[in-house]
Amino acid sequence: MAGNSPYLLIDVDGVLNPFPGPSGSVPPEYRPHRVDFKGHRDVPVWLNPHHGATVNALYSMGLVRPLWATSWGAEANALIAPHVGMPQFPHIDLGAPDISTPHPHGYLWKRDPVSDWLKNAPVAWIDDDFAPPDYDWAAERALRGAPTLLIQPDPYAGLQRHHIAAVRLWAISVMQDHDTFGNHHERPLADPHDPVAPGTQRGPSSDRP
Repeated sequence: MAGNSPYLLIDVDGVLNPFPGPSGSVPPEYRPHRVDFKGHRDVPVWLNPHHGATVNALYSMGLVRPLWATSWGAEANALIAPHVGMPQFPHIDLGAPDISTPHPHGYLWKRDPVSDWLKNAPVAWIDDDFAPPDYDWAAERALRGAPTLLIQPDPYAGLQRHHIAAVRLWAISVMQDHDTFGNHHERPLADPHDPVAPGTQRGPSSDRP
């Protein structure tokens, strides 16, 4: 089943590593670490040791195939994954664009390499930097038969449980719509105990302060 499940793209900064607020603080569930990254020593990162368990649960159930989609690249496996309890996952090569803004063409700079890599595969993508055109892109993919869910955490709070709940419900819906034989099934009802129902987290201002 896992070979037919949607991809789950995971960013690091603003998702697993939230940005400090105006007072320099981050939510209390995050722990400080220092890593050496791209020639810079003792780079501070704040990581939640429980994030891995939530992602691993989706993966172990065969609901998603996690991938890194981050400027940390393959180094996320060595510098981030051990601190959050994740195994090593593949990464999408985003290249090294010379940009001074995350939206050089009005949309997230990662979108072109991600789109090229995905082709028509279904995907849930967690990133804190989506712009309105990215939500248009996601809607167009869905209309072409490539289910696409964008989840945009507050970069000062990072990944939350309701984001994972949204991915889980969406992935179940996708898997039941298109099983391994290509048969169509009715969408399941939302779990009333989950704080987020399928199809949410799609607006350009989702979870923004």
